[in-house]
Amino acid sequence: MWIAGEAQFAASMLDVHDPYSGRLVGRVPAAGKEQVTEAIERMTRQSPPKLSRQQRSVILRRIADIIRRETDSLARLNTAESGLCLKDTRYEAARSIDVLNLAADATSFDDSAVFPGSVGANGKPRRIFTHRESIGLVAAITPFNHPLNQVVHKIAPAIATNTPIIVKPSEKTPLTALRLAEICYEAGLPPELLSVVTGNPIEIAEVFTSHPAVALLSFTGSPTVGKRLIQQAGYRRVVVELGGNDPLIVMEDADVEAAAELAANGAYGNSGQRCTAVKRILVQRGIADAFVAALERRTQRFVAADPADERTDIGTVIDEPAAVQIARRIADAIGAGARLVAGHRRDGALLQPTILDHVPTGCELVAEETFGPVAPVIRFDGIDEAVSISNGTRYGLSSAICTNRIDWISRFVSDLRVGSVNVWEVPGYRSEASPFGGVKDSGLGCKEGVVEAMRLYTTVKTLSLPWPHP
Repeated sequence: MWIAGEAQFAASMLDVHDPYSGRLVGRVPAAGKEQVTEAIERMTRQSPPKLSRQQRSVILRRIADIIRRETDSLARLNTAESGLCLKDTRYEAARSIDVLNLAADATSFDDSAVFPGSVGANGKPRRIFTHRESIGLVAAITPFNHPLNQVVHKIAPAIATNTPIIVKPSEKTPLTALRLAEICYEAGLPPELLSVVTGNPIEIAEVFTSHPAVALLSFTGSPTVGKRLIQQAGYRRVVVELGGNDPLIVMEDADVEAAAELAANGAYGNSGQRCTAVKRILVQRGIADAFVAALERRTQRFVAADPADERTDIGTVIDEPAAVQIARRIADAIGAGARLVAGHRRDGALLQPTILDHVPTGCELVAEETFGPVAPVIRFDGIDEAVSISNGTRYGLSSAICTNRIDWISRFVSDLRVGSVNVWEVPGYRSEASPFGGVKDSGLGCKEGVVEAMRLYTTVKTLSLPWPHP
């Protein structure tokens, strides 16, 4: 790993600024193609260390323990570079600990199988055994919205499977990833199994998609970039987790207060910057007025202010240009007929939580993924229209349903073109152990989550032996 201050990058550095105050919070190396190539070749010059399952488990738990001890300092570092409030970055640290401990448990994971050889007309008295081996070097690219947990989700399965990994965090939030790498080394992970490179995303991605030593590319980010990487990657395994435009669907039998609580938490958490955030709220027309009123009452409780203030509930979005784009989309939706209920105030990168009612389905705010604390309400008449509106987007990541009718739940499960359906929960609900991923422009159907990633980071090898018994 290269970190700020090393000689080879001294002449080329990237500044990292606090999105709220604009102050400089750190500088990191700006790696070019030559340096990234050198990092890959250092990692692949010889076979990686062979850690036993027990050693991997111990290292993963040590990393989790260090993060637990350093939660406050890690959360503050994360907040300083991302603008996310401390409540969100502390929660992110807790999730990362869960991922690491789950990966430690999963080092005992073994889906090996045994097949008899003495079947069929040409069978032989043999037995065939399977086991998993590391696929080789994984190159991972992570986004800005979860500077710690997104990186942990790439690294933990790699450690669990003894797979070397090189990670490029977002150039907007690299500091937390660099500190995480240092923690991994402190916990006993050999440096040959992990490198973190920072710099120009285009140049680094070009090396990741062209270097013959890279066996798998794992990318989390936008569909535009993801599709371009898939085209460039050639003959290697590619896993992409892309954007989302996730609906929360509130049917007429729903408890309006409970549904509004889910809507507010799902739309505003992490400053609305989650691929699984509530980005469209579909409400059956008969209860829409009551729902919007309940949502407005809850929205008034959220404090959007200095992310480093313990009382803040919503920090900034990643930078001022992102906030400007979101504010423009809100204004365009109002111009198209939406009614402003609350919010629509911007101070630099800080956006007040915003509710819009009667939002037209074709406006950019809800047709595209809007990455910010916005709650757009779309009214519908019946379940057919709800399904149609939900599916009427290029994304298909997750969804949430508020109803107690099993027939409606069954219809949504069967007809929504998404990777996940959550009943009486936000679209972002997941277990760190469960498969996670979407369809359409949200992904190719490959799933993430610790166990699924471990499968993707490995390949199956078969062994056959003489076996005299039938």
